[in-house]
Amino acid sequence: MASSYKILGQLDLTSSTLTDLYTVPSGTETVISTIIIANRAGVADTFRLAMRDGGEAISDKHYLAYDVPVAANDSTTLTLGVAMQATDVLSVGAAGTASELSVNAFGAEVTV
Repeated sequence: MASSYKILGQLDLTSSTLTDLYTVPSGTETVISTIIIANRAGVADTFRLAMRDGGEAISDKHYLAYDVPVAANDSTTLTLGVAMQATDVLSVGAAGTASELSVNAFGAEVTV
């Protein structure tokens, strides 16, 4: 079993649409260590973060964070240690329709 520590995903969120940030590849398990959400705008915004088992359709049970505020020109760091298996999906969305959020996920992929 080989481990690879890496950037798992990066997004420039510019709308309120929930968007896939990372999908665990087949034959792989992943631990997401840290997610950083940076608000590049001069106004506050909020974000949502969901982990969908096997890529299920989104429902209330999937949310890890929901409408969490990020101040203007500030960032929020989430240190999670979330374990994921093949085909699990990490999705993120912003509340504002003119959002300027940068989202970065870091962690380790383990080939099984």
